[in-house]
This record gives sequence, C-alpha cells and structure tokens, in this order.
Amino acid sequence: MMSFQYSNDPNKRFHTLNYAFREEFGEKIFKVTMDGGFDCPNRDGTVARGGCTFCSVSGSGDMIIAPKDPLPVQYQKEVTRMHKKWPDVNNYIVYFQNFTNTHAPLEVIKHRFEQVVNEEGVVGISIGTRPDCLPDDVVEYLAELNERMYLWVELGLQTTYEETSRKINRAHDYQTYLDGVAKLRKHNIRVCTHLINGLPGETHEMMLENVRRTILDSDIQGIKIHLLHLMKNTRMMRDYAKGELKLMEQDEYVKLVCDQLEMIPPEIIVHRLTGDAPRDTLVGPMWSLKKWEVLNAIDKEMRERDTYQGAKNVRLSGVDSSC
Repeated sequence: MMSFQYSNDPNKRFHTLNYAFREEFGEKIFKVTMDGGFDCPNRDGTVARGGCTFCSVSGSGDMIIAPKDPLPVQYQKEVTRMHKKWPDVNNYIVYFQNFTNTHAPLEVIKHRFEQVVNEEGVVGISIGTRPDCLPDDVVEYLAELNERMYLWVELGLQTTYEETSRKINRAHDYQTYLDGVAKLRKHNIRVCTHLINGLPGETHEMMLENVRRTILDSDIQGIKIHLLHLMKNTRMMRDYAKGELKLMEQDEYVKLVCDQLEMIPPEIIVHRLTGDAPRDTLVGPMWSLKKWEVLNAIDKEMRERDTYQGAKNVRLSGVDSSC
C-alpha cells in the first residue's frame, strides 16, 4: 500500500486540514463558525445588487446555530455544540464564514474580530472574504493578526471564467482575485481559494482548468472545493427553470474531484471537498446531504486508481511527482 507524504491515514491520499492542524498544533483542532454581521458588496450596491446567484439569504451561513447572538455568545454556543462530537478538543480556530468579512471600515472589522480572538482556547482565525474587499489598511491589520496567531484568509473565487463569473453575478474579475492574493502573500498570509464545481455552463474540462489556473497563477497554500448546492429562493433557480443548469451526479462529482486532486501540488492543504446545506432549503443534488458517503467515495476512487494528490502536479510540468 502506498504512503502519501501528508497523511497518517492510509485511507487518505490528499492533504487534509485535519492533518495540517495536527502538524501545526500537535493535536486535533476544530473551526468554530461565526456570523460577524457583515454584508456583501454585490448585495448592498457597492458593486452590484442581489448577490451571487447561488447564494442563500444567510450568505453561506445556513449551518450557524445562533447568528443573531453577540459574538462571544455565538462562540460559546458553537463550542458547546461541537464538544458533543469532540469532547476532548480544547483549542479552536474562529471562522468568520458567511458574507464578506472584510467589507466594513477597519474599526468595525477590528471591533468584531477582537471580541472573540482572545476567548479562551482560540489559537487562530479564518476569515472568509472576497478579493475586491482587501483595502491596504485592512491588509495591514490582517498582517498584524498573522503575527499574533495562526491565520487563514479564505478568498471566494468560484470560477476563473469571466463568462461564468458574470452569469453568477460575481461582480469582480479574475485579475482582481490575482491582485488580492498578491497583496496577502506580500505579508506571508496563508490564502485558501474557494472554487465551485457544477456552475452553469461549465464542463468537466473547464472545472479542471479552474484548478489548473488557480494553482499556476496564484501563490495559494490552501484550496476549498465545493459542490454547487441549488437552494430555494436563490436567483440561480431561474437558470434551473430555464434548463441552463444541470445538477451533477455523485459519481460524476467524485471522479471530477479525484481528477482535480491529482493536479493539486501535495503541499497545498485541501480544506474541503464538498459542503453542507440545510435539507429544508436544498433543491439538489440531494445526494450531497450524505456528506460522509461522498467523502468515502472520493477516498475509494483514489485507492482504486492507486493515485494521490499531486500525482499529476501541474506545477511540475510533466516532471515525475511520485511520493
């Protein structure tokens, strides 16, 4: 049985976030999801209205249990919930997940982040945002945070194709993403890029190209791959009604993700390979509700191929990347 260099589990042939946390901290860490009360520039009129067409009213925060509570209260409630599954975990990454968590004046951002980064057990912070919301003063603050604690900035890109970006009302171009990564990396801030598989009009080859471009064009340390979830009361329902959106089948998705993993350099941390959605608002694919079945199917496909993350490393341009 082959051994993947970034795994202690023979069933895992990609560089998981769990492995990276254990290497960094010497123990299991979990992320505590927070709603920071931020808006989004393509919802409030700063750059557009209506938001991304796939986005629900909670802006990817559907699974947060107490989004209206004060931040310290949210933190305690989320920790309590997660301790039911992992009672022995004592250290946490605070994760500002939904909407755009640097879309506010610096003093507002500081006030909200600082309410929780000093809570007991917090060893780091992960900040979900957009590449067009990284003004210089905010980046300087992020650089300061990066000196104080373990920091990730998670940048929503979703696609490298301008046509798709316009169709989903992303309201920024690919160059803006590249510029945003460069600003963060100037300060050695870890960057995790988000891509979505299954966007309207994108083929298997285009989704592979999204990964290839992202890896070759930007200096990222992490990647998060999502399955497109079609949610009720989203603008993307119009595409679905017009027949312009075909939901992916599980087997199709699993094979695509494995193809993408083979392209990704092994040192890049894979933060996620699918996502969560509430059953009562999900239109499809319904198979995505069985998250562990999907993840197990990805592991099984990688074993059956006898392959691993980076087997076809796009940064090596054909050089043998065997472990």
